[in-house]
Amino acid sequence: MNKFIPYGRQCIEEDDIKAVVEVLESGWLTTGPAVDAFEKAVAGFVGAEYGVAVSSGTAALHTAVFAAGLKPGDEVIIPPMTFAATANAVVFQGATPVFCDVDADTLLIDPDLIEAKINPRTKAIIAVDYAGQPCDYDALRKIADRNKLFLIADACHSIGASYKSRKVGTLADLTVFSFHPVKHITTGEGGMVVTDNPEYSKRMKMFRNHGITLDHRQRTKKGSWFYEMVDLGYNYRITDFQCALGISQLRKLPAWISRRQEIAARYNESFSYVSAIEPLGVASDASHAYHLYVVKLLSAERNEVFSSLRNAGIGVNVHYIPIHLHPFYRRKFGAEEGLCPVAEAVYEQILSLPMFPALTDEDVDTVISSVREAIS
Repeated sequence: MNKFIPYGRQCIEEDDIKAVVEVLESGWLTTGPAVDAFEKAVAGFVGAEYGVAVSSGTAALHTAVFAAGLKPGDEVIIPPMTFAATANAVVFQGATPVFCDVDADTLLIDPDLIEAKINPRTKAIIAVDYAGQPCDYDALRKIADRNKLFLIADACHSIGASYKSRKVGTLADLTVFSFHPVKHITTGEGGMVVTDNPEYSKRMKMFRNHGITLDHRQRTKKGSWFYEMVDLGYNYRITDFQCALGISQLRKLPAWISRRQEIAARYNESFSYVSAIEPLGVASDASHAYHLYVVKLLSAERNEVFSSLRNAGIGVNVHYIPIHLHPFYRRKFGAEEGLCPVAEAVYEQILSLPMFPALTDEDVDTVISSVREAIS
């Protein structure tokens, strides 16, 4: 092959570059008007009242669990099939992640297993929209309300998706997005939390700015130097030029999601004739955003297929090693194999295929033929 096809990649166009340059020349590089504009644009797109932009998806997760008031001794129920940051954000607050297994078809947290994990120390549920498919939020909301728990959506894979015609961003108390380069839109690094609760919004904006009441722009508008640190926060601020890029990218998101869904449909059709491959299930009441396209290899050795495809220039990947199997979580929390048997078994089978809007039809055909050849 004369080119490498990665599993994911950003798409930066001339209008994106122009938007960034305009902000670089504006005089405001951080805590400026582009941050407010980006927050309003994303919140408006998903149908939420407030958005709080921060420096990364991980920072957004940390900011969300801070807003939920997590503290040492609290427990948070999360699925193991996600990036480490989902659990790490809980640990940052001194709380304990409690791993709840996933549905074998979708790899989303299994609502039927959650209540057995709840005890007086449980404070929240973090649902992960794995690969871009929303969780069963009706079931999760009932569980959360019945047990007086926060419901947080880790929607880092699913901006632009919907569940029962309701947009991701309106389905939980706090919803977290990521703008890493392989996500649907990018700010380089960046993230955001959206919510309908004004108190959470206020609390999160202080948290991203060292726990300080007023940022530089707010003090400038007031003509004042005075501020107070009211909580222990972090420097999770995002720059204006990143937000300018995000605003430009957001305008293209509907078309890009449509293209991702087209690519997924072509994969689905092609692999329906390959008995050794099974794409993940998609609920009939969900609109999938396809950050990832994940298949299960039913009768082929995953590592051999992975190596064969990489050698052929197809940048497949694996998402993810179940979090509780990582050395840190084994050591600190005593997590062991067998804790989440579904996630552990499926992990040995899954493979992420290239999925990003700039894939051409020829690229998709190349991926499909390469997968078939690797399996055969």
